[in-house]
Amino acid sequence: MIKTVAVLGASRDRSKYGNQSVRAHRRAGYEVFPINPYADEVEGIPAYASLRDIPPDSIDRVTVYLPPDVGITLLAEIAACHPREVWLNPGSERDDLLAAAERLGLNVICACSIVDVEYSRSEP
Repeated sequence: MIKTVAVLGASRDRSKYGNQSVRAHRRAGYEVFPINPYADEVEGIPAYASLRDIPPDSIDRVTVYLPPDVGITLLAEIAACHPREVWLNPGSERDDLLAAAERLGLNVICACSIVDVEYSRSEP
């Protein structure tokens, strides 16, 4: 079964982590849903304006590359996707955001999802 990931803050700029995440997750075999309201596509993959617009009813992973002030406003939308895990990448986390995510029952991981998929991909 193919794993799914939504990349919040996916970027068309290849130097940005939101773009690197799209590429790393795709290389690791994920079906990737880039979320960027200002892009039609990221790395040749159709982009979506919001999590509400993606086709699956649930998603395995949501990885966040947005400032905490933005991320906290999207927690209800994230919870509505019923993700198995939510990755708050460095710079996207903050205590009040973590507390709110916990109240919603989200399984939050504060770490770099790019490192996670690159490490997983290199395992025997």
